[in-house]
Amino acid sequence: MKKSMNQSTLIIILNGISVFVLLLMIFSLLIYHNANKQFDIAMEKRFELTYNANRFMNASSYLTNEARAFAATANQEHYDNYWNEVNNAKNRDIGVATMQEIGITQQEQQMINDMSSLSNELVPLEENAMKEAQQGQNQIAIDYVYGKEYSTSIAKINSLKQQFLDTLDARTAEEVKSLDLERNIIQIFMIFTLVLVGVMQFLNMVIIRKRILRPVLAVKNQMTEISQGNLSMDFPLQSDTSEMGLLIASIHETKRELKKYIKDIDTKLAEMAKGNMSLTVANDYRGEFLPIQIAMGEILNSLNDALYHINDTAENVSLQSKKMASSAEVLSNGAVQQAATVEQLSQGIQTIANQVSRTSSDANTAKDCSIESTTQLEICGEKMKSLTGAIEDIATSSRQIAGIIKTIEDIALQTNLLALNAAVEAARAGEAGKGFVVVANEVQTLASKSSESAKNITKLIEESVRLVKYGTFLSEETTSALSSVVSSAQQTMQIVEGIADSAANQAESLQQLTQGMEQISTIIQTNATTAEESALFAKTLDTQADELKNSVHRFQLKRQ
Repeated sequence: MKKSMNQSTLIIILNGISVFVLLLMIFSLLIYHNANKQFDIAMEKRFELTYNANRFMNASSYLTNEARAFAATANQEHYDNYWNEVNNAKNRDIGVATMQEIGITQQEQQMINDMSSLSNELVPLEENAMKEAQQGQNQIAIDYVYGKEYSTSIAKINSLKQQFLDTLDARTAEEVKSLDLERNIIQIFMIFTLVLVGVMQFLNMVIIRKRILRPVLAVKNQMTEISQGNLSMDFPLQSDTSEMGLLIASIHETKRELKKYIKDIDTKLAEMAKGNMSLTVANDYRGEFLPIQIAMGEILNSLNDALYHINDTAENVSLQSKKMASSAEVLSNGAVQQAATVEQLSQGIQTIANQVSRTSSDANTAKDCSIESTTQLEICGEKMKSLTGAIEDIATSSRQIAGIIKTIEDIALQTNLLALNAAVEAARAGEAGKGFVVVANEVQTLASKSSESAKNITKLIEESVRLVKYGTFLSEETTSALSSVVSSAQQTMQIVEGIADSAANQAESLQQLTQGMEQISTIIQTNATTAEESALFAKTLDTQADELKNSVHRFQLKRQ
């Protein structure tokens, strides 16, 4: 087998190189980040140094300008501004301290010291000028701050200022340039590592595709063909000592073993199809194929046993078929006699069924009449209930009329009392009340007649109420009697329904019995036919048994 590097070893090497390059890239990113940070700090320092240098110089110029302005104008504001800068703002001192804190060279420090020394030499001149200006000696004050000595010192200070700014700017610019160059170099290195990472990934992809993906796809296609039973498909990949090579070798070995097993099974089955049952199965089946070998041996043994049993069974079938033919003939004769007897029994049952059917029809007619009578009685009962309700309504109305009559009696009594009072008052009135007395008497007479009539009507109404109560009693009794009759009629109807149902059930049972007898007759006739056919079949079976024995004899069995 050809030697080859393992795919896992190759992947480890490629991944190790890729990881190393990635670490280089990460390291370069960190360095680039630090360089950017240093560059930003340098730019910030440059700005701060320039700003504080200008602050120092501008403060010196400011003091000079304020001193000259006060000497020329004696304006107190310029005087206050001067001493405010010296005592409070102190921009010169702050600017120098900040530059020293940021960091300056010895040369730059010496320039600052020289400018400070020259500036301090001007202070006495400025103080004298301001004193003279306060005393009103403006010309003398102007001579102090515009004189040769003062102007010479100012010129030296301005020269040192420019030299200091140029030196500071050149130094900071060089630092920034150096850091920017370092940053660009790191950036180029980052691009190089990034390109190297891309190249390694491309190589990794190409090698994996060539050494792993393509063989895996070929193995997958080959296994698909094997799973579909195609063992003849070409598999061009060669085996080697790598993992994929060992897998390919396993597939080649699998195909060889499967072909060997299939060829052996095909040969054995072809011999069995030709009738050769005296075969033996080889003992070179392995693993999960061993059960196939065992199963084939068991199949051969089972077929041998089955064929021997079939031969014996054919002998027995031939013998028994002869006996069955004789028995079938006897059975056929008995079935004919049974059919005649069942036919007579069926005719008698049919006669009984017709009589029961007429009884059921009469019972249904009686049931219909009973239902009609019960319905009419129920209607009468409802009418009697309505009559009882009407009588009760009459009694209620009579009681209401009695109340009205009682009211009329009360009115007549009151009218009689009023007429009596009117007569008494008319008698008191004497001659003038005679006519009124006559009217009062007439009213009293009418009231008495009304009261008498009301009493008579009351008696009549009481008699009517008594008769109504009696009529209510009679209607209730009648309703009760009708209810009893309806109940009895319903019971009668239920009994008639029971009779009708029983008759119907009997008719149905007899009908089923008739059908059963017909079925029995049919079965007996069928049995007779079957018995005849069985006799014929027994003869045919005997012939088939002989043919079966002849067929079994063509097999070569292991034992005779």
